[in-house]
Amino acid sequence: MTTNGTMRLRVGADYNRALIKISGEALMGDQPYGVDTAQADRIAADVAKAHGLGVQIGLVVGGGNIFRGVAGAAQGMERSTADYMGMLATVINALALENALERAGLDARVQSAIPMPTVCEPYVRPRALKHMESGRVVIFAAGTGNPFFTTDTAAALRAVETNCDVFLKATQVDGVYSDDPKKNPQAERFDRLTYHEVLTRDLKVMDATAISLARENRLPVVVFSIHESGALADALSGSGRHTLITEGGDGG
Repeated sequence: MTTNGTMRLRVGADYNRALIKISGEALMGDQPYGVDTAQADRIAADVAKAHGLGVQIGLVVGGGNIFRGVAGAAQGMERSTADYMGMLATVINALALENALERAGLDARVQSAIPMPTVCEPYVRPRALKHMESGRVVIFAAGTGNPFFTTDTAAALRAVETNCDVFLKATQVDGVYSDDPKKNPQAERFDRLTYHEVLTRDLKVMDATAISLARENRLPVVVFSIHESGALADALSGSGRHTLITEGGDGG
């Protein structure tokens, strides 16, 4: 059964509907800026493999490869203006991902929290649900449409709004660590955590608002590596290296 009560084919996935958060930086590949088409195609291929498991998929992509609002504000720009610029950057990335997904054989739609009907659909929850139920991948762009909220929070919000069974965050490493493992080889890796542990240990997997929203709605969070081909499908099937964050994780 799906979250809306309709029957679906299950082909090995543990979840029926998933929201995947991808950073803007993941689209850069080896470039210092912008979108690497080959990298976008690789990510799209991973999404297609996950979609082939019978999972309904929504995506949220960041904009840090083009413009980051917090960085703009740190340089003296007014924060709201900087954040709106960052939201527009996510729309550019969403359009790039939509194109890559279509090249991979998937039907995709971009929905923006900031209406811009010339280039994409506005975010309308019932329409998003119909797209996902019809097998289309929906890419939610422009964050929440409001400044001062991260794309992590936007992803958690869209996951809850669209009745997703899981929120997957693609990162640079294969799970949650006690410290940056690229800088500290002694950093401890966790297979399972609770929302409370993530907050009290101040683990930098995502901002506190996003984790709190997931906790309040009992939404499992799975953290996996964007750089490992097939890791998304593995995480959706409960295999591979990843960290699961739930109310009942045991830590360590």
